[in-house]
Amino acid sequence: MNKYVKGVAVAGAFALSQGAIASCGEITIAEMNWASAELMANVDKIILEEGYGCEVELVPGATMTTFASMNEKGQPMVAPELWANAVATPLNAAVAEGRLHVVNEGPIVGAGEGWFVPDYFIANNPNIKTVMDILEHPELFPDAEDPSKGALVGCPAGWGCQLATANLFRAFDMEAKGWKLVDPGSAAGLDGSVAKAVERGDNWMGYYWSPTALAGRYGLEAIDFGVEWGGADNWDNCIVKPEQECADPQPSSWTESVVNTVVTDEIKSHGGAADYFSKRTFPGAAMNGMLVYMDDNQATGEDAAFAFLEQHEDVWGPWVSADAAAKIKAAL
Repeated sequence: MNKYVKGVAVAGAFALSQGAIASCGEITIAEMNWASAELMANVDKIILEEGYGCEVELVPGATMTTFASMNEKGQPMVAPELWANAVATPLNAAVAEGRLHVVNEGPIVGAGEGWFVPDYFIANNPNIKTVMDILEHPELFPDAEDPSKGALVGCPAGWGCQLATANLFRAFDMEAKGWKLVDPGSAAGLDGSVAKAVERGDNWMGYYWSPTALAGRYGLEAIDFGVEWGGADNWDNCIVKPEQECADPQPSSWTESVVNTVVTDEIKSHGGAADYFSKRTFPGAAMNGMLVYMDDNQATGEDAAFAFLEQHEDVWGPWVSADAAAKIKAAL
């Protein structure tokens, strides 16, 4: 059973009748310091203000500081995109004690990290479905310096994923299978390796995460590992440790990235808001596409939110009532 607190029942309990919408009142939402969360907070603001008559204040935030403030002070009332792995234990406690509630367990479809490949690789190789399948075909990912070996692009030094990728490389015995672990050198080097490969139509496999503008721009998709997660003892006490502290890494999928929309207990008094948050789920492709838009146009979260609402009524329409949808469309 998933160790993170399930929010479905809470969301159901919070769902209010549309007749309560007029009493929405003031809501504070964390505008967290990365692009997808900035976009999401501004979409929430526009929908709640224009569709439901709320007064919304966006509050600058980040994962740890926003969670601590919500847990200790009850403000802000909403964290639209909380990456919960970093605060799992205190979040579980806060939910159990009724201070906080998980109203949406998946606000972005496919959010997470792991090993990614371009979408055209998946389309061109229908019989290769997992990392385990790929490991048998290093010739499909030739290393630039030694084409006789397959290349797995890892993480820059200092990133936590560097240790995990290196230990999984050993756990899967990839060197013996004809693979090389490539150090990209920096974040720019990692992004550059993706861009160079995809623009040439070459195959690429390596560490990445979504949602990001680069994943959207170059069509990166997470590839299933084809093995189960190896458990907390293997992951926490070996895979994420330096090699000298991980003598015998075992094969594993990447640890699950838990992303939630979390609200304070006060939200249930703000007509319709919790029901909206429980339904507000962004498809991964739509989110990545908007991050490309933000990157290309140097757009703010507010600019991108209006663009999203104008371009993706098919996505946000089901999140709201027909009356709210009409008001939002009129405001655009």
